[in-house]
Amino acid sequence: MAEKYDLAVIGSGPAGLSAAVYGKRAGFAVLVLEKNPMSGGQVLNTYEVDNYLGMPGINGFEMGMKFRQHAEDMGVVFENAEVTELADAGDRKVITVKDGDSEKDYEADAVIIATGASHALLQVPGEKELTGHGVSYCATCDGAFFRNKVTAVVGGGDVAVEDAIFLSRICEKVYLIHRRDSLRAAKSLQDTLFQCANVEVLWDSVVEEICGQEKVEALKLRHLKEERAEELSVDGVFIAVGIRPNTELLQNIVTYDEGGYILAGEDCVTQTPGFFAAGDVRTKQLRQIVTAVADGANAVTSVEKYFIKKKKE
Repeated sequence: MAEKYDLAVIGSGPAGLSAAVYGKRAGFAVLVLEKNPMSGGQVLNTYEVDNYLGMPGINGFEMGMKFRQHAEDMGVVFENAEVTELADAGDRKVITVKDGDSEKDYEADAVIIATGASHALLQVPGEKELTGHGVSYCATCDGAFFRNKVTAVVGGGDVAVEDAIFLSRICEKVYLIHRRDSLRAAKSLQDTLFQCANVEVLWDSVVEEICGQEKVEALKLRHLKEERAEELSVDGVFIAVGIRPNTELLQNIVTYDEGGYILAGEDCVTQTPGFFAAGDVRTKQLRQIVTAVADGANAVTSVEKYFIKKKKE
């Protein structure tokens, strides 16, 4: 027989852990399902968080552990398992997880989806093999390993330009590789970037392969307008071509915008009764730790209203 909870939270990044704490404060029996070995989400890969109120300069890993400990101290139940299926059975929501070689079901009256988002990949040869060996998706996390070395950043948005500026302060040389002839980043960021003497922008260029034996040694580029190939020697490459929401299991449960994010407002309410979306996975203007934590609180408030409405029906 499936274990039953008032509220199930899928994902234990800042949004999921905030929802868990607020759920316990509301008197709910709360289950958090997390497929990764540790809670914290993307914050675990952040070397330093300097924009969270009251915690300037905190290490991202430490922050993730503090969030998790708070939820554990509240009595939240955690299950380290991968969700393989979600089903809407009206008043009951059925969550199927992979438990070793078998599957196990949980039931909940409401579900908060806090599965977050993942870095988009270039999908080129060498990327997967050299991830962690010169291929990185977080300049603030790994930039220090490339002090006084030559690096490249791939992308043209705010994150890519911020990464290039950050790396320019510690690296000998930084290439910013962008497939178009203009950047998408905010003008203020572009102005700062173009003042960095050791940053060179390679316009209309794409990475076709990341080369190296045990670590990154070079990039094979294609200059699109010139139809010219080039091999660029670098010690590391930082990929910043966007993020994608983790919504693979939810196609038949909730609705999405054109970017694949769950359609839900500040109240975190989706178009499917009993399902709520919090954090990076939902449509929103700003995806930061502070907004994810706020989402967790808002989502639980909406769950409370949902339960009250159900009792009246």
